Amino acid sequence: MGRLLIIVGVVIAAVGLLMTLGLPLGRLPGDFTIRRGSLTFYFPLASSILASIVLTLVMMFLTRR
Repeated sequence: MGRLLIIVGVVIAAVGLLMTLGLPLGRLPGDFTIRRGSLTFYFPLASSILASIVLTLVMMFLTRR
């Protein structure tokens, strides 16, 4: 459990570093933004799919023995 928490922390720090350097996470093509008057609806479809793929690969790597 401790090893998993360390890896999750490193992944979160890496994502934060990439976003600081200008990687457009959350603004990918396929993320939908709808603005109507004072209402804004944001649906991050492409970002969700990318996050799912990355997390699946990380979990497959961690659970493989």
